[in-house]
Amino acid sequence: MTTTNREGVKVYSYIRVSTSIQVDGYSLDAQRQAIQNYANYEKMHIVREYADEGFSGKNIAGREQFQEMLKDIQSDRDGVKFVLVFKLSRFGRNAADTLFSLQTMQDFGVNLISVDDKLDSSTDVGKVMISIMSSMAEMERDNIHAQTMAGRRQKARMGGWNGGFAPYGYKLINGHLTVEEEEAKVVRMIFDLFVNTTLGANGVAKKLNNDGIKKIVRQNGKLDAFTGHFVKLVLDNPVYMGKIAFGRRHTAKVNGKRNEYKVMKQLDESCIIIADGEHDALVSEELWRKAEAKRKETGIKKEKKEQDHEYILSGLIKCPCCGKGMYGIVSRSKKRKDGTPYPPYYSYSCRETMTKTGRQCEFGKSFSAPKLDEEVRKLIVSLVNTPDFAEAVKGLINKEIDVSELTERLANLQKQLRQLYSRQRHLEQQQDNLDFDAPNFDKMSESITRRLNDTFDEMTRVEGLIRETQTRIQNVEQQKLTQDSIYQFLLMFDKLYDKMTDMEKKTFMQSFIESIEIYRERQKDGHYVKAINFNFPVSYNGELVTTISPLKETTVETVVLLSREKADDHIRFSINTEDLKKNVGGYATYGDIKAYVLEKFGLKVSSLYIAQTKDKCGIKERENYYIGEGKSKELICPPEKEKAIMDAFRHFGMLRD
Repeated sequence: MTTTNREGVKVYSYIRVSTSIQVDGYSLDAQRQAIQNYANYEKMHIVREYADEGFSGKNIAGREQFQEMLKDIQSDRDGVKFVLVFKLSRFGRNAADTLFSLQTMQDFGVNLISVDDKLDSSTDVGKVMISIMSSMAEMERDNIHAQTMAGRRQKARMGGWNGGFAPYGYKLINGHLTVEEEEAKVVRMIFDLFVNTTLGANGVAKKLNNDGIKKIVRQNGKLDAFTGHFVKLVLDNPVYMGKIAFGRRHTAKVNGKRNEYKVMKQLDESCIIIADGEHDALVSEELWRKAEAKRKETGIKKEKKEQDHEYILSGLIKCPCCGKGMYGIVSRSKKRKDGTPYPPYYSYSCRETMTKTGRQCEFGKSFSAPKLDEEVRKLIVSLVNTPDFAEAVKGLINKEIDVSELTERLANLQKQLRQLYSRQRHLEQQQDNLDFDAPNFDKMSESITRRLNDTFDEMTRVEGLIRETQTRIQNVEQQKLTQDSIYQFLLMFDKLYDKMTDMEKKTFMQSFIESIEIYRERQKDGHYVKAINFNFPVSYNGELVTTISPLKETTVETVVLLSREKADDHIRFSINTEDLKKNVGGYATYGDIKAYVLEKFGLKVSSLYIAQTKDKCGIKERENYYIGEGKSKELICPPEKEKAIMDAFRHFGMLRD
């Protein structure tokens, strides 16, 4: 390969493997030895070695050592003339990146030598051959991916399970779906109830829970109760009639990005494979098709009858028993004696008779919608008419927001996704390097395919978290825009509100109010509302708060009898105010805590969650705050929100580490 004397010439050595278990002939040690033998033969001097372990040759992104080598060449760190690689595929499998990197090196007087391929870019023939072989390497990589996916599609056509968690009702044994009878009984019951009764998906879930049937908790779920969403997933999955569905998700290239891909839902049904599975069906195809037909029929949203009426506070009012949203219902009484109908009665009622924890809410009372709507309107009027409200609100408009923590979380998730893509490339490379003549080729290929499927599932999960975090960032930023608009509207609330339609009023209330807490019974002074929690801080009595209450502070009246007569006895006492100060801990209103959690974590927390966390931390709750008649009726605060609330407690000095 060489025709000139290169004794003493300084060179770099670059080695790379795609996985930590690269087969013999491509391992780091094997590459290192081959390059060293060549350098010894040519009497070259290797001044530095660069090694990337576990990185694909698909592109140079992420190959830190490769990029470090290019920087050292550009800075003429060691005065090298060549870079030695074992094979051209170790330098790169992407033709564009390979030629670009080579051109960069040659711009600084450094050429490439591929030891095993006997290629030298310092010669005209060598440079042409490198161009051709790098294109062939890229074609080979694309072929590997195509073959892998073709293998998975073929396995699906043959009825094989292509990896991931087993559906509810099945378990995986040696990669095959096997019936899990205890779960399978519930699956059959779901289809039977849905098809042969008038129950919908939510009704089926409610009946299962009411009958005391517990959902077996899987590694990919936490709830032991059935929900309508779970029932729908079961009804829509053809695996239960003995079919295998493959291709419902696919990897698509990101437009405008080189070598970047994302997992998307397959919209073209012709690309989805539905084949007879090798597993046992849990229901007949006839029953499954009936469920499918009913799902299509009942899945259509019904047209609203009350076209001219809107429930302004729908979902904002929280049930005083379970804490879930109350929604509007209409009641129509019989006609009067003269035949004319009574006007409809609009009210708010708790329709969530089954909480996510599977426990029943028994609060059956409804509240007059017009009365609650008017009471809330009056409270907002009293808010905007407080002294200095307008001035304080103007100061809040265009205030900066901090999304740094959410941005950091997004960056970490994107890093995880890049690592998963890297793992995918490593597995595909490992598949490529398998020896077809090896005794255990089938088992090794199946093992890699299973790990690829698990990787795809994890990619889907992380991509979901990325979308969720991006949505939260967008929501915070959008909320700021909405917040400014709300503030502008509040300055003219008295003049504009009565001129709005019910739908416009509802839109405003949904944007401005986070939740409304109410009493179980009407209070002596005639009101129902206990507190209103806002989405944004507002000025109230000179303070920025996110919660207002119609209740006035409780006062203690002291009556003193004054007399000119001389007292018979005297009582002398003293109060040490310093001792009182020492016993007073930190304090923050519910509104303060909500505002802090929203600003720092981008999370909305309810007063019920705050009360639960206070109880858990041993912080005494105010006496008149209702937290439910027994923990069995409470919503459980999610760990992420509980952690954020406890952080707020520490911030306000209410809790110490």
